[in-house]
Amino acid sequence: MIDAMREDHHEWLDIHFLTPTEFEKAGAAWPIRIGMNIAKPHYHIGPRISPYYYLIFVLEGEGEFRQSGGEYLLAAGDLFCLFPQVTHEYWTNPLKRLRKLFFAFEGKGALSLLARAGLTPQRPHASGGATNEASALAEELRRLAAESGGGSDLLRLSLFLRIFDALSLRSASYSVSAGQDTWLQNGRAYLDIHYAEDIAIERVAAAVGVERSHFTKMFRHAYGMPPMQYLLRLRMNEARLLLEQTGYTVADIARSVGYPDLFSFSKAFKKHAGISPKSYRQRKTDSHCSGQSDSDSAPSQSKPEKSKV
Repeated sequence: MIDAMREDHHEWLDIHFLTPTEFEKAGAAWPIRIGMNIAKPHYHIGPRISPYYYLIFVLEGEGEFRQSGGEYLLAAGDLFCLFPQVTHEYWTNPLKRLRKLFFAFEGKGALSLLARAGLTPQRPHASGGATNEASALAEELRRLAAESGGGSDLLRLSLFLRIFDALSLRSASYSVSAGQDTWLQNGRAYLDIHYAEDIAIERVAAAVGVERSHFTKMFRHAYGMPPMQYLLRLRMNEARLLLEQTGYTVADIARSVGYPDLFSFSKAFKKHAGISPKSYRQRKTDSHCSGQSDSDSAPSQSKPEKSKV
């Protein structure tokens, strides 16, 4: 196995990149890379952040994992998730080195899928959560990516969702009542569909038949963030795509993602992204012209890491 993997200073790594089709991106979530690694004794990742969700299966070994103030011991059969834009850190026990299978994914339904697997930003680790069936399906997806570039989008997406289905069957934490599950999902769906309109959280809560404060509390518990933050993220993600992939004016983009004027959009975008919409577009244009692409994670706060996960 090691012979087919790329070696660097702290691991052996096998990784495959997937290009999602428009069909995949129309769904709840989709995989964008998948791989496996074997740690060397001094393997230590982070602290750093990633722009994507990473679901990680611990196949062998032991280690430790930190995220969002929590610390977790890792052992074979465990499952853990790196949430986007959240600082994480993990390392191996040098005497019982980690071997992991992982895949990165994104999409508006990512948090909901993870919740079904028993993982949330507050609970990113599940001891014994990597079931044999789910691990086998993840390995099948990895082999598909290695042998045929990911196969057809239908096959790839089918395997991806079957992994979460297998995980959800084992998850003890995904036990919300049917009624609560329905109105929470409806509330989130309302935001997913109408985020580009001038909507208020009060209106969303009223649409699903609960009080605003209760809706906000339960939404945060289920999805790891308040509904207003979720709404902002939907708008900013769409704004980024429009800035990168279209020639629309910034004012047109502002209206397209639910802002009544350019000023309020620019202020919100700069607060969220750290730069103005115009500067963001220019930076992306310069990056494409120079043939560079964004890395899979933000720069490390300590030493730069070569590992993809």
